[in-house]
Amino acid sequence: MAAPERRLPRTQRQRTADSRSLILDAAIEGLVSDGYRRTTTVTIQARAGVTRGRLLHHFPSREELLIAAAQHLARERLTEMDDWIAHSPHGRASGAERIEHATDLLWETFRQPYFWAAMELWTAARTEPELRMALFHAESRLLRTIETVVDAMYGPVLSSHPDFAEVRDLVFTSMRGVGLTYALHDRDPTTEPLLARWKRLLIRTLV
Repeated sequence: MAAPERRLPRTQRQRTADSRSLILDAAIEGLVSDGYRRTTTVTIQARAGVTRGRLLHHFPSREELLIAAAQHLARERLTEMDDWIAHSPHGRASGAERIEHATDLLWETFRQPYFWAAMELWTAARTEPELRMALFHAESRLLRTIETVVDAMYGPVLSSHPDFAEVRDLVFTSMRGVGLTYALHDRDPTTEPLLARWKRLLIRTLV
């Protein structure tokens, strides 16, 4: 009979990382399921199964925690998009074919939990100045990363087109607005009529 595998004790750094991840995951679940108002540090603590002291050690304020959670999820999504560029055969396509696949991937972003978590924070920020200021700076930094990843998704040939930044921003903003309508209308986003229009606009402009 084989001897049971011996597990090495976790280091302090591992325990810290694990508890931080639990807290961030719990915060995202709360934002997406319950909304900003009902996602308090008490409910997050209960979801995460951590002590009050542990939560406050990582995140001294509710606003800091919720922003960090949304940003964490966004960066995970950006990593997935980077992986698509590196490993998907579509990431090696060019011209209209590259636009088709990259636009599908970009549209998927607006039905991910990150999108709804971010929209909860944006809505709350309208009437909460401290949250608005903190969120503005965090989202501004994130936007620069998003632009870099989106440029890579469409590839160096397309993204070097003189009109690329303008049409990218137009499509991105339009997708965000259309994505919000899914809060009221439960429909299949893969059949969104504007998806074909976004692709046609990009192809006409860039190819």
